[in-house]
Amino acid sequence: MDDQTKVKNGSTNGSAENMVGSIAGFGNDVATLAELQLKLAALDFKETAGRALIPLALVVVGLVVILGSVPVAIGGVSLLIAQVLGISLGWALLLTAITILGLAALVVVIAGRKLGASLEGFQRSRDELIRNVSWIRTVLVHSGRAVPRRRW
Repeated sequence: MDDQTKVKNGSTNGSAENMVGSIAGFGNDVATLAELQLKLAALDFKETAGRALIPLALVVVGLVVILGSVPVAIGGVSLLIAQVLGISLGWALLLTAITILGLAALVVVIAGRKLGASLEGFQRSRDELIRNVSWIRTVLVHSGRAVPRRRW
């Protein structure tokens, strides 16, 4: 009986060491994956920021034009339209405002589409993160299970 107890204790101790080693190895793998994922995200951010710079600047310029030109345009052009067409100042103000806002909105829409397309650079990071999370799930689900033997 004494021998059986020793064998039992010895096998329990060995499997505990194996489990600790497996957990440490798994933790190391997860840490390595996290580090690589952060490096890939940083690389994607640099590439995306480079592509987004011009469209973002155009959006800012478009918005500045919208905000800065509306009062000036309404004041100056509306008076000219009212004189040339012989219409009231109210109608001239409304016509000028709609025209200027439409043109500025067109610039913002075009630049906004370019900006949206330039932000697609994070697709690689997203795909790699999905693969890494799937791998971690697979390891967690199948850890500790005996490998089935094939029958011939």
